[in-house]
Amino acid sequence: MRYSRFLPVSFDPARPVALIAGKELYPKLTLDSMRAAGIEVRLIGFEGETRDDVVASFAENERVVIKVGQIGHMLKAIRRFQAAAAIMVGQVTPGRLFKGIHPDGKAVLMMAQLKKRNAETIFGAIVTEIEKLGVTVLDARSFLDHHLADEGAMTGGELLVDRDALEHGVEIAREVARLEIGQSVVVSKGTVIAVEAFEGTDEMLLRAGLLGATQPIFVKAVRPDQDFRFDVPVFGDRTVEVMKEANIKAASLQAGSTLILDKAAVIGQARSAGVQIYGYR
Repeated sequence: MRYSRFLPVSFDPARPVALIAGKELYPKLTLDSMRAAGIEVRLIGFEGETRDDVVASFAENERVVIKVGQIGHMLKAIRRFQAAAAIMVGQVTPGRLFKGIHPDGKAVLMMAQLKKRNAETIFGAIVTEIEKLGVTVLDARSFLDHHLADEGAMTGGELLVDRDALEHGVEIAREVARLEIGQSVVVSKGTVIAVEAFEGTDEMLLRAGLLGATQPIFVKAVRPDQDFRFDVPVFGDRTVEVMKEANIKAASLQAGSTLILDKAAVIGQARSAGVQIYGYR
C-alpha cells in the first residue's frame, strides 16, 4: 500500500509516528489521514497552540503537551513513544519563537549554537536534534497528497488574469522566497503591490487591498532549497476570507508544493466568493 509519495522508502508503517502538532487545521487533517491509513500515531502538542479536539483524541499515555521551547521534553517524549519517525505539522504562533517561549536546558544550548535565529534555523536545529535519536523527520506534506494544489484553474473556467502578469508575479514571489523575505506577493499588471515579510500573509493582503490596484494577483511560492520537513506553504479558508475583504480575486499557488487545507471545502468557498485559485509549475 502506498501511503504518500513523500514518504521515504525506509518508512515502516508498523511503527509509531510522533505527530508534533502546531495550531489550527493542518495537524487535524494529517492525523485523520494517518489514522485512516492505519498508522499508529503519538501526539506531541503545545500549550496554547494545538487544538483541544486533537489532544482529546489521544489516550493519556499516547500524548504529551509541552510548552513552546521545551525541546528536551519533546525529545524525551519521542524516545518514550518509541517512534521510528516524526512529522512536524501546523504553525506555531510566529512571535512565540522570539518571546513568550519557555526554553528548557536543551533548548538554551541549541539556541546558543545558532549563528542566525529565524524560523528556518530554529526548526532546522530541532530536526537535527530529533534525527540524532535515529528518528526520521518526514516531509510535512506526507499523507496529504490529496490536499495539494493542482496545476491549472482549480476553481474551474479559464484563467481570468493576464498570463504575463501572472508570470511576473511568479518570478517576483520566487525571488522573494529565495531571499528568505517571505513566500507571497501581490502584483498588478507588472507592478509589485505588496511583499510578505514577518507580518504574515493576511496582513500583506489587507495592506495590498488598500491600494485599489487593478486586477491584483496573490502569488505564493517556495524557496529553491525549501525544507518541507518543517516549512510547507499553506492556503486555507481564512486566506479566502481575507482576499475577499481586500478585493483580490485571484490566487496563484505552486502546484505540488502548496497545501490547500481542506481542499474541497476551500475551493467551494473560493467559488462562492468569486476568487479564482490557479496552480502553476
